[in-house]
Amino acid sequence: MNKQELYDLIDKVADCMMHLDAGDFKEVCPVSNIDIDKWEWPQGLGMYALYRYYKISGRDEILQWLLAWYDRHLEKGLPAKNINTTVPLLALSYLYEHKPNPKYLEVIGEWAEAIMHEFPRTEEGGFQHSGSGIDYLYGQLWDDTLVMTGLFLGRAGMLLNKKEYIVECERQFLVHAKYLCNVKNGLWYHGWTFGGRHNFSEAFWGRGNCWISFAIADLLDFEGISESVRLYLQGVLYAQVKTLKEYQAENGMWHTLLDDPDTYVESSATAGIGYGILKGVRMGYLPEEYREVGKKAVQGICERITEKGAVLDVSYGTNVGESLEDYKEIPLCVMPYGQALTILLLTEAEFVL
Repeated sequence: MNKQELYDLIDKVADCMMHLDAGDFKEVCPVSNIDIDKWEWPQGLGMYALYRYYKISGRDEILQWLLAWYDRHLEKGLPAKNINTTVPLLALSYLYEHKPNPKYLEVIGEWAEAIMHEFPRTEEGGFQHSGSGIDYLYGQLWDDTLVMTGLFLGRAGMLLNKKEYIVECERQFLVHAKYLCNVKNGLWYHGWTFGGRHNFSEAFWGRGNCWISFAIADLLDFEGISESVRLYLQGVLYAQVKTLKEYQAENGMWHTLLDDPDTYVESSATAGIGYGILKGVRMGYLPEEYREVGKKAVQGICERITEKGAVLDVSYGTNVGESLEDYKEIPLCVMPYGQALTILLLTEAEFVL
């Protein structure tokens, strides 16, 4: 595949995402996780992926679509603030740098202050995971949170010259690593609860681990991250990826439960993990030997992209499961985050063509 063929493929995936709606799929989430015109975490990841693609391709139509999406939502008003609804602010922080707009900066500052002073905390100051219509997560840490809110808070600290935001971002990565990372194999559990002090079903959930590969690879780019935290997180990423290599299927995919080959292979997990690995190798955070692991993930994902750009084998939104069986029953459908993580993976694939 040459660069033009790669861009043509990304265009198809992006176009499919920019026109997604739920159709006949019966969603269980109170706000659609599929409809691209909603302000929620799956759509926020879509905006971030589109911005990253715009930066490497220079395609102005992508930029204009993004600006229109944000201006439309800011005009009608944003939803209640929680961990998940923070995600669209990540791409907005980059858009502000590229095309300064005082309204964008005002919203970034308002949400960052709310995260710092209003978002519920667990013991040791961790961000208690929260989402629209979810009110039962007292004392819970989820691995999702580092992508959903942690990265944005670090970005806000950089834009607003608020060192305390960057320090808080670092703390969230450290607290979550303490309670969610398995020290024996480097993989991450989906959740932890201080009510009972356990990791629920001890699931090594595929997409949850992709959030970590993705989050660490991106955080290490940020200015202002202390050298000790940077080195620590490089070690965390390396420990995770060593084990991920062992669990990668022959077709380049990872399973929705990483250590259970009888569970279905899952595209969003594979794309996000592949992205983190390829970026980690490119930036020098991971040894060169893992480049082939990332390239195998690209191959596996490309085999699951339809002619119309839909990424198949993506699981629907997934709460922390009380049992491992809960993860096996999540339905598969085309999702904004499946499209988004695939775009991110393919933008990194440009550097290994």
